[in-house]
Amino acid sequence: MATDSWALAVDEQEAASKSIGALRIRERRVIPRAEANGMAKPSEDGDKSDEEEKEDRAAQSLLNKLIRSNLVNNTNQVEVLQRDPNSPLYSVKTFEELRLKPPLLQGVYGMGFNRPSKIQENALPMMLAEPPQNLIAQSQSGTGKTAAFVLAMLSHVDPTNKWTQCLCISPTYELALQTGKVVEQMGKFYPEVKLAYAVRGNKMERGSKIQEQIVIGTPGTVLDWFLKLKLMDPKKIRVFVLDEADVMIATQGHQDQSIRIQRMLPKDCQMLLFSATFEDSVWKFAERIVPDPNVIKLKREEETLDTIKQYYVLCNNKEDKFSALCNIYGAITIAQAMIFCHTRKIAAWLAGQMSKEGHQVALLSGEMVIEQRAAVIERFREGKEKVLITTNVCARGIDVEQVSVVINFDLPLDKDGNPDNETYLHRIGRTGRFGKRGLAINMVDSDHSMDVLKAIEKHFNKKILKLDTDDLDEIEKIAN
Repeated sequence: MATDSWALAVDEQEAASKSIGALRIRERRVIPRAEANGMAKPSEDGDKSDEEEKEDRAAQSLLNKLIRSNLVNNTNQVEVLQRDPNSPLYSVKTFEELRLKPPLLQGVYGMGFNRPSKIQENALPMMLAEPPQNLIAQSQSGTGKTAAFVLAMLSHVDPTNKWTQCLCISPTYELALQTGKVVEQMGKFYPEVKLAYAVRGNKMERGSKIQEQIVIGTPGTVLDWFLKLKLMDPKKIRVFVLDEADVMIATQGHQDQSIRIQRMLPKDCQMLLFSATFEDSVWKFAERIVPDPNVIKLKREEETLDTIKQYYVLCNNKEDKFSALCNIYGAITIAQAMIFCHTRKIAAWLAGQMSKEGHQVALLSGEMVIEQRAAVIERFREGKEKVLITTNVCARGIDVEQVSVVINFDLPLDKDGNPDNETYLHRIGRTGRFGKRGLAINMVDSDHSMDVLKAIEKHFNKKILKLDTDDLDEIEKIAN
């Protein structure tokens, strides 16, 4: 391939990218296209580390939604903590067991869901119960949680009542649109139920009343619709969903706005809160929003490192690292590889070098808009490129079965320059998935990076072995 093949590929991907642009708001609500793209603005500083730019969580969450075409083969076990431990715990293995309205069952199957996912098995009986039960649930993107709470909203709606009965708030405009897309798909055969978006740019007349039964929006606009414009009566809301709680509390002002909204709702309103992570701050927030909840948590995948062989290579500089990389590629067969760099500048340099050597390379970094990144990942997943070079924007949430090798061209550091153990786990966890064995190779080019490696080794209590990339026999052995 030519030196700039990765750049040409990005141009193609940008042209092909239509995910968000294809979403339409109802005819009376016109939202400027430019507003929908305001998520990942380019940075002038090509040498900015990924930790410094701190890719915002909303962008990562949206990226995960765009690249999920179906459910993830999740091996996590689900832990259920019931509000009433004496109450029998119900779970379902089929959607028929839920006794859904026929148009909703048709909508579920129309979306390609054949059977409930692990989180749906336990969450749906709770969400559809009478009387309603409150729920706090931990669920990563791709586990079917959006479909679960959308199904709960559609099930609880009375279509003969022309007022808002279900409210879902998301941290950003783009994430609200993604949830709305699921409502439209699942409610395809249930046209009596209407949807409105409480998002910026959606101008409404003061004094008019929202007749749509489901409203999805962002906290600030929802508050305006309640208080300033009085478009909805909060006391008539039957189901309140707070999605992406971890993103919500990381976004300035959203935490307080969400609590203000919750306080306006009736005491018997069903509260459903979802979050990908459950740090202490998320728990405290959840406890303020959701009284007497059932809790569903995902147990951590402890076995991830057991299926991955880890090595390190001693180098002097980036050129040395590149030579070691070439030796590895020369000695073993690699289906697809992901290579992680600390800065955009290094990632771009490495992409150029590998292209010169004839490798099919894709480059992913923070200055790309979200739709572009999703298109790059899709091409990699389809095998159009065999090597994905990236900064930390890609460390989480990408499951590509063919990835057999992960290379840390730079070891992961936090914003203070200390070892980032969690990012290391997420990075090398891109291999060794789906029950296969994986290979992780770490490039060490200084005393500091050696200290980082030793700290990571100690944290996970897993030996990381030295690899001599000048010895081709030794490299061949690690592939067996």
